[in-house]
Amino acid sequence: MNHTEMINKTEIWVKEQLFDEKSGHDWYHIKRVTNQAIVLANKEQADLFIVTMASLLHDIADDKLIENEEKALNSIKEWLDSIQVTPEEQALIFDIIQSISFKAGNGQLLRTIEAKVVQDADRLDAIGAIGIARAFTYSGQKGQAMYDPTIAVRDNMTLEEYRNGKSSAVHHFYEKLFKLKDLMNTESAKEEAEKRHLFMEEFLEQFYREWEGV
Repeated sequence: MNHTEMINKTEIWVKEQLFDEKSGHDWYHIKRVTNQAIVLANKEQADLFIVTMASLLHDIADDKLIENEEKALNSIKEWLDSIQVTPEEQALIFDIIQSISFKAGNGQLLRTIEAKVVQDADRLDAIGAIGIARAFTYSGQKGQAMYDPTIAVRDNMTLEEYRNGKSSAVHHFYEKLFKLKDLMNTESAKEEAEKRHLFMEEFLEQFYREWEGV
């Protein structure tokens, strides 16, 4: 099986896993991240197969979406074995999907340009217009308020606090989204992040005006 066939089959498999996901980490998120990662990979001369496969698989074992991370990782391993991805390629793919999460700023040092590209593509999808929509979708799915001015913005959180502490969609801008611009790895992503960051700032300015009814 060649790389194109592996990618095509993996797209179908991932789509089946995440198509009905409702928190903003659905198949369309995966497809956007993959498309963005391919653009960045071409600019940064990264391995397109590794970048594409890791992008497609990066949320299958995300602890926001599943209860048993080990079981999910095993399912990815079984899938990659079934389509005959080599052990060397699997090692690179797993290194990426296990190291790129934001997780309250407790990220790991990325060792390859492929990991940097996939992380940048995933983070770009968390900011800008899509990022705003995803932030409100995720907060609603978690039962959090759109905005609660009585809550303090959290900083230096543990993973448990980040995942389960009291927050709101607007607070998420300060706790994560506004930090992402300065955390991009590649020059290509930094340029795009600047534009999306500015859009989020303008959105919140308008949001606060409307919140106060002025």
